[in-house]
Amino acid sequence: MPTQEKIDRVATLQDKLERCSIAVTTNYTGITVNEMIDLRRQMRAAGVEFTVVKNTLMYLASEAAQRPQVKDIVQGPTAVALGYDDPLDVAKAVSDYIRNARSTLTIQGAVLGNGPVMQAPEVVRLASLPPKPELLSTLLGQLQAPLSRLAAVLNGPLQNFDGLIQARIRQLEASGEGILVETVGSNDSDDPSGTSESPDAGATNEIDDSGDSNEAMASTELSDTNDSDEIGESGETSE
Repeated sequence: MPTQEKIDRVATLQDKLERCSIAVTTNYTGITVNEMIDLRRQMRAAGVEFTVVKNTLMYLASEAAQRPQVKDIVQGPTAVALGYDDPLDVAKAVSDYIRNARSTLTIQGAVLGNGPVMQAPEVVRLASLPPKPELLSTLLGQLQAPLSRLAAVLNGPLQNFDGLIQARIRQLEASGEGILVETVGSNDSDDPSGTSESPDAGATNEIDDSGDSNEAMASTELSDTNDSDEIGESGETSE
């Protein structure tokens, strides 16, 4: 029969597994008491809950929390690091401690939420990622870059179209000025007050001049005839 203490312990672990964002299991073989005290102090400062567990109780708690995959990363003397906020902080805290303290503590694996098991190398890679704000900034920049290029591609034809419209407007304005000049010149040529004469007027003047000349010639011939008659009559009278 399980004791009440063990039942309470399983219930506590179940609650922690259900609420945590990540659970990183470690093997603490070879860790001294003083090292364990220092380890817990550093984990607490990083916002990580670090606790030693009995494997059988952890198995029961993982089943009760509907996270049976946790059992796959609980082997040998096990201590679990639990985080309730950014999973990256937990992986980084454990990994940094092992590297800086040159500790014999080893990472067995991790479970993110209700996801699949992460093996130890994957946990180390997770710990090497930049902080969350930096990741979000990088992701935002990567998302904005294609949108900026898309906006440039979409605006390009519009800008070209606007340029074509402006060029056409200038062309029409220039063409309108040329038509205006031609129209003014045409109106000046048709002005009736101009000095040029029409072909009909020239023909009429020529006819009038010709008539005057004919009349003058007829008058001269008549005068010559009369003079001749007078000379003849004068001669006859003398005889």
